[in-house]
Amino acid sequence: MSAWLPDETTLQCGDAPRRGHDRGAGFLALLGDQAADRTARITAAGAAWLAGASAYPRSTLTQWQARPASPGVLPCGSAFDVVNVPTLFGRRMLEHLWSDGPGSGPVATHRGRMLLFASPGTAQRLPSLLDWEEWGGGLEPRDGGPEGDTGVPPLLCHGTGDAVTVPPLTCDPAAAGPRWVVAPDTRSPWLPGPDVLLWACVRVTRSAPDSAVRNPIFPTGDPDANVYDVSRRR
Repeated sequence: MSAWLPDETTLQCGDAPRRGHDRGAGFLALLGDQAADRTARITAAGAAWLAGASAYPRSTLTQWQARPASPGVLPCGSAFDVVNVPTLFGRRMLEHLWSDGPGSGPVATHRGRMLLFASPGTAQRLPSLLDWEEWGGGLEPRDGGPEGDTGVPPLLCHGTGDAVTVPPLTCDPAAAGPRWVVAPDTRSPWLPGPDVLLWACVRVTRSAPDSAVRNPIFPTGDPDANVYDVSRRR
């Protein structure tokens, strides 16, 4: 399974516009000159994919270009769903997704929560799969916890009819607010489905919080870093 589908329209630093896919020189100036880590930096192609979730993609892109430091609000259910989890639990999910699983789609943080972008329909199916897994014994009660506590915190699943806040095109490292952990960098990002996210939830609950994880994503010198090693994108 590929973590990100190849897309030749992705605009990286220094790239020239290709085949007319660029939305204008403004995006290249805004997105191509950022000094942040590439993993957490959105590209012009990634911005175009996000804008495609709105009813008026061109207007959305124009607004973002005019106000690149302002977060946006996009509807869920068409281009993507979003699974909203506590940050610590989300970090552990990403550890397993990247060390033992297929990888992740775009991921953002906002107000102490982690937003995992998923395939449309995930918001409807994932809660049912979690309930079934718990009923079937796949999620065992956590030792020392209250009865019925499986270690999976309440997940907020945003789908059709919901909207989420997405980070701005340019993020000041010192500013508060939403920011990308894994930013979209292609017009066709791979998005995990409910089965993949269920697997990640089960892996987190079955592993001790302090257990060693192969190929840790977070550098040992900075355990709170929001930059993930995605060199294994395939």
